[in-house]
Amino acid sequence: MLVHFPIGLFLLSFILDLVNLTCPDVPALLRGSFYAMLLGIVTALLAAVPGFVDYTDIRRDHPGKGTATAHMTLNLIVVAIYTINLWIRAPALAEPKVGWMPLVLSIIGIGALSASGYLGGRLVYDEGIAVGRHKRPTPSPTDTIHLSRANAEREGDVTFVPVPEAKGLRDGETLRVEIEEQVMTVARIDDQFFAFQEFCTHRYGPLSEGSFHGFNVQCPWHNSCFDIRTGKVTNGPAKVDLKTFRVEQRDGKIYIGVSVG
Repeated sequence: MLVHFPIGLFLLSFILDLVNLTCPDVPALLRGSFYAMLLGIVTALLAAVPGFVDYTDIRRDHPGKGTATAHMTLNLIVVAIYTINLWIRAPALAEPKVGWMPLVLSIIGIGALSASGYLGGRLVYDEGIAVGRHKRPTPSPTDTIHLSRANAEREGDVTFVPVPEAKGLRDGETLRVEIEEQVMTVARIDDQFFAFQEFCTHRYGPLSEGSFHGFNVQCPWHNSCFDIRTGKVTNGPAKVDLKTFRVEQRDGKIYIGVSVG
């Protein structure tokens, strides 16, 4: 992965600065730190290209989108810090010791880089971004259908929202629907309709892109399985059940029941 190169080069630059402080008589330490930083900036910009592609591939309704935005912002700040650092260092390469301003900027840069690395780890290991996906034979939804309760029918503590697009589903196909910030999957299995939360309880994999085995949906990221009738976990690594929603057919239309609250 390209991301390892800027991290290693920025760290090498900082280590050379520290050695320079204790051993100012050793030649070329400042110059080595300068060029390590320069290469770090170049490789960081190269790594940003696939990183930005991954970022644009994250759906806006995915829980990891906010973390990804913070991760990208921190990375841009890191590049800006090291670019300023490089500009300050350039006229002073012949000096015996690193200046206090470049050193402070390097410390700040390493701190920001560490924070960015932590967020990057969260994206992969906690929120499932950029992990392998297992494709299913039927088409998966490319867009989220946004609905409101404006045309809903209320029954006690539940409002039933019509989903006109659901009638066009074929067996084994899904829709991704958002009703007032509740994102869910609507699936047609064995000529029956089911609705359940979109994101896997393990690492937020998109279940609308999962595969179906009878009445079980398999997460496309880590293979957790859930019974779509009850939401119960039928195969790990997930341990928490899914939230399910009532589905009713009225006058030829499909309605999803959402709790009032």
